[in-house]
Amino acid sequence: MKKVLVVIDMQNDFIDGSLGTAEAQAIVGRVLEKIKTYPADRIYATRDTHGGDYLETPEGKSLPVVHCVRGTDGWQIRPEIARAMPDAVIVDKPTFGSTALAELLFEENKKETLEIELVGLCTDICVVSNALLLKSFMPDNRISVDPACCAGVTPKSHEAALLTMKMCQIAMEGQEQA
Repeated sequence: MKKVLVVIDMQNDFIDGSLGTAEAQAIVGRVLEKIKTYPADRIYATRDTHGGDYLETPEGKSLPVVHCVRGTDGWQIRPEIARAMPDAVIVDKPTFGSTALAELLFEENKKETLEIELVGLCTDICVVSNALLLKSFMPDNRISVDPACCAGVTPKSHEAALLTMKMCQIAMEGQEQA
C-alpha cells in the first residue's frame, strides 16, 4: 500500500487574494506540517487554472470574481507550500474536479494500491469534487480528507462538505470512523 497526499488549490487567490478567507489563511501552517509527513515523491497538487476570459465562462457567470488566472500571482501556489513540495506532480485544472488527476492516480494505482489523503481549498467545492471523483475511479481504495487541513467558503459549508464526504465513504483523518 502506497500512501499519497493530494494538495488541492493552495493558491494565493484562495488564501488571501480575491477569494481568500481567514479560515484559508489559518490552515496554511497545518498544510505545511502535513506535507512534511510525506515523502517528496508521493505528493500531488492541483492548481485551479482559468484564462483571461473567465468572466465569460459558465463558472465566471455564476461566480463573477476573477481568480486563478494562469500566470498571475493569484494563480501561484502559496510560496512556502510550493517550497515544501518541490517534487510534487502539479495538475492544472479548469474546473472544480480534475479528471486528469483521477486518471493519473488510477494509473498509479494499477502499479501499487494507493491510499489517498486530500487537504486544501475549498472543502465545499474543489476538495469534495476531487474526493468524490477519486472515490468513483477507485471505489475500493481508502480515500481520506484531513478536516483540520481544509477550509471552505464558510465554516458552515465546510462542515456540510465534510458530512457529504462522510456519507460517500470518504474517511476523515483524525476522527474515529463509525
